[in-house]
Amino acid sequence: MRFVNPLSLRWKIAALTAAACCAVAAVIGLLVHDETRERGLRVGRERVSAALAAAEREYTRTGKRPPSADLMAPDALPAPLARDLAAQAREGGTYGIWYDVEDPNWYWMWGAVAVGDEVLVVRTDMSTEVRGLQLLDRSILTSVLAALAVVVPLAALAAEPVNRRLRHGARTARMIADGDLDARIGRTGRTRDEITEMSAAVDGMAGALQRRLENEQRFTADVAHELRTPLMGLVTAAGLLPEDDEATELVRDRVRALHGLIEDLLEISRLDAGAERARLDPVPLGELVADVVRRTATDTRVTAGDARVVETDPRRVERVVVNLVTNAHRHGAAPVEVTVTGARVVVRDHGPGFPAALLDQGPQRFRTGASERGYGHGLGLTVAQGQAGVLGARLTFANAPDGGAVATLDLDPAA
Repeated sequence: MRFVNPLSLRWKIAALTAAACCAVAAVIGLLVHDETRERGLRVGRERVSAALAAAEREYTRTGKRPPSADLMAPDALPAPLARDLAAQAREGGTYGIWYDVEDPNWYWMWGAVAVGDEVLVVRTDMSTEVRGLQLLDRSILTSVLAALAVVVPLAALAAEPVNRRLRHGARTARMIADGDLDARIGRTGRTRDEITEMSAAVDGMAGALQRRLENEQRFTADVAHELRTPLMGLVTAAGLLPEDDEATELVRDRVRALHGLIEDLLEISRLDAGAERARLDPVPLGELVADVVRRTATDTRVTAGDARVVETDPRRVERVVVNLVTNAHRHGAAPVEVTVTGARVVVRDHGPGFPAALLDQGPQRFRTGASERGYGHGLGLTVAQGQAGVLGARLTFANAPDGGAVATLDLDPAA
């Protein structure tokens, strides 16, 4: 199907080659046509002039009309021939000549010379020259079509190496976009052209991107590990504060928030490193989701009538569902609904919906996307998406037509 795609570069190059061939053939054909036509007219004028001169000598010698000519009164001449004869007389010439074209197949070259009060007229048939010109045009057209029948396939085949290199570059770019940061286009063949330059630039960009992402992941992991030790001290110190004190509750709340942030950072660093592996077990999805939502202690309505048993990692499913429900309550608005159908879990709120940037680019760490959805570090959806990837599931985000954000976890995307 790729070979017959009319929008492919192969056929565009072939079409451009065909257009160039047609343009060259048209220019050359017009030049040859005009030159051949002018030569035919010159031959016709010379022939009629010679016949007219012979007829004039015969008439002068005998005083009678020659067999090859006619005697006509001046007012009986065809108007174009009469005008040319008068113009030649004014300029000191003798012969008037007119090329008479009568469709479809009458072509005559007329000649006239004044002899006394009458005009001696001869004419010669130009059909042979016209048919020769038409045959030449057909030959040119046939030759052009035959050349195109050869040139267009050759141009399409000649463009195939270029197409192959471009497709290889496109596949490599898609692999990089899908997360394979080690993929490179490389240098194919000995050709040094614009495609080679573009391939080198893409490989350089991929290498720089890989280094930056690795530095970011390493920094995230280092920060999370370094903060974990003083955080444990804060948790211990917060536990020693006096009970029933407003300041104590405020400190403990902030410590819990900091603990959650660091745990999210550690989890993201593990996901980035590809160290996470799912442990699959048969799980009744409806019961699992209902239990997970119940333990979030949130006002969330769960509907799981059509759920089924799926092979998945319950701990990771729990992590995804908790993050989606927490995000819906934190950034959306009540009522928050969780619906389990088959192997699919849908979490919906009735708030302002997901921002356009999140729908276009997916979750971004440390970015919530829109102020109307509240503030936060933006790691919850990032962790959920990473855990869904480990499960081999698909996590998608959308906005409901009547308002509200909709997050869908499909644990069996192939089905």
